[in-house]
Amino acid sequence: MNSTGVESFEPSRLILARDRAGLTQTVLGELVGVSARTIKGYEAGSIAPSHQTLRDLARVLEYPEAFFLAAAIEALPLEAASFRALSKASAKIRNKAVASGTFAVSLLYPFLSERFDLPAVNVPDLREETPEGAAEALRSHWGLGQRPIPHAVSLLESRGVRVFSLSEDCDAIDAFSIWRDGVPFVFLNTRKTAERSIFDTAHELGHLVLHRHGVPQGHDAENQADRFASHFLLPESAIRADAPTVATVATVAAMKKRWRASTAAIGRRLHDLGRMTDYHYTQFNKYLSQRGRRIEPAPISRETSVVLRKALGELANEGLDAKSIAKALNLPLAELRALTFGLKSIEGGSNQHPSRKTVPPLRLV
Repeated sequence: MNSTGVESFEPSRLILARDRAGLTQTVLGELVGVSARTIKGYEAGSIAPSHQTLRDLARVLEYPEAFFLAAAIEALPLEAASFRALSKASAKIRNKAVASGTFAVSLLYPFLSERFDLPAVNVPDLREETPEGAAEALRSHWGLGQRPIPHAVSLLESRGVRVFSLSEDCDAIDAFSIWRDGVPFVFLNTRKTAERSIFDTAHELGHLVLHRHGVPQGHDAENQADRFASHFLLPESAIRADAPTVATVATVAAMKKRWRASTAAIGRRLHDLGRMTDYHYTQFNKYLSQRGRRIEPAPISRETSVVLRKALGELANEGLDAKSIAKALNLPLAELRALTFGLKSIEGGSNQHPSRKTVPPLRLV
């Protein structure tokens, strides 16, 4: 490495910061005042930036200088993440999402796991099952029976899934999930409707149990995860028993309070189970389309991470606020907020939270 450069400069962190910013090597070089070839050299580790160039990189990318001088970070493999709506998400957006996920997996999660006894992982491998069979098997394994799930995010967290939020600049991605060193992670888009986010949570759970040892991409994998989510959130026998005599938008919307799924998802489940005729299902969908799919009848409250709310609350009581945590991780405060559902919402506010018994108490180590 060039002896005139900053000796402790870490190339892997520059790559991650550039991916998060959505910049090419050429554009970053222009903004910093060096060539694309020089940026390539920095990222390859063949040369190091000068102290002035490091300051310029930190300014342009909006990361503290200390971020680029800390230990190397192994980026999450793009091909191992389950992405929804791939047709809408460009390579740049996927790279931004994976870089953000890398910060959660490699920085924030270790920070929390060193300080708390987090729930143990209890997510079985159900790849030999059909999506419908996997949903039933998992409900049985987790002792859920046929009852509704009052809080999907906290259910996953209580079984060891680490749930984080996606930053708003990754709006084209609904959600994604990944296994890392035997630990499952789910990332949720907070700009979708609350109902859509719950379905995305179950969809990603489907990827975790069905595609743990494969690359969960493609239409077949997405279809399997959708079928799993529908059966997991809306179990057949219970939905048959709860189905209205006449399934209309109003009667289906009335089921939402109990089942916490979108009107469209419940309507499709009723149709699949033969409790809504083809004619009524067509009229049902016409009404929802005219109304706008993003506008839910009888909207429900949004779910956020209970583990993060509890952990950050405990750390705040110990005098470690969000700014202090961001500084300890060498991350911008905005990056920390992007991963933790905005911080303010999980430290209190009007969001719907489950009872304290839903997720085991976190013990400060």
